[in-house]
Amino acid sequence: MFSINYQSVFFTLVLNIYKLTSYGPFLNGRIYLQQRGCIPFICKSLLLPRKVNLSKFVGQIGIMTKLSVNINKIATLRNSRGGNTPNVLTTALACERFGAEGITVHPRPDERHIRYQDVYDLKAHITTEFNIEGNCQEQKFVDLVLANKPTQVTLVPDALGQITSNHGWDTIRNRAYLADMVSLFHDQGIRVSIFVDPDEEMVEAAAETGTDRIELYTEAYAAEYGFDKEKAINPYFKAALKAREVGLGLNAGHDLDLNNLAYFNQHIPDLLEVSIGHALIADALYLGLEETIKRYLAALKY
Repeated sequence: MFSINYQSVFFTLVLNIYKLTSYGPFLNGRIYLQQRGCIPFICKSLLLPRKVNLSKFVGQIGIMTKLSVNINKIATLRNSRGGNTPNVLTTALACERFGAEGITVHPRPDERHIRYQDVYDLKAHITTEFNIEGNCQEQKFVDLVLANKPTQVTLVPDALGQITSNHGWDTIRNRAYLADMVSLFHDQGIRVSIFVDPDEEMVEAAAETGTDRIELYTEAYAAEYGFDKEKAINPYFKAALKAREVGLGLNAGHDLDLNNLAYFNQHIPDLLEVSIGHALIADALYLGLEETIKRYLAALKY
């Protein structure tokens, strides 16, 4: 005697329809993926997008959202004393060994944390996805990415000397420029993600650049989370719906932590990847790196 998981059968059927045609099927409802083993459910009557690039989403089928560990803070600590302790490469390899599915770095022109040489060293040794974030308006950054050909480049509109990222691209005003940059990186086989605020218009304009994914800037969510979870998540949920509608893969990052990550993951459909650095490294001071990564991965299982 055996039981049939009709929900899984249903989703498999829909997935195979996508595989067989370049156009999304016309369903009276939109399918979202809960993060528990990819259980589909239907909500709100909405038309599925046409010409969906399933490869942007298929990695999530039956798999939890990926954790990419940003190791900038390790480099900051190293640089504060000189020498090579803690070792950036050793830390990255430990993160992979403890279960992280990716490593993220965000080199800046002054090399105040990640140095450009770190990028070359990491590329030569890490085995998971390598994500390089940064300002493509700096030619030195563009050259670095093209020389290393990471799995993904995330384009962030940093100002010179900026302490940390604090806003997304205006993809409407910079649409033509971003389209040129996306094309440049695509020509080298590099997946592109554009850092954006949770604004539906910005998400829609991002799709017109040809980018593969967007990364939602989550500082506003983190700041509001302790006061009103539903208010905090609402613009991100809407942005995620728009990303699905226009056929974009979805990443997120900035100020996500053990307190707010599970809720975000549970309520944002199609979330492929989160990149987390500051909070994760801070937690590791108390919990140890292995236990910390284990807890972040647990928060992404829902």
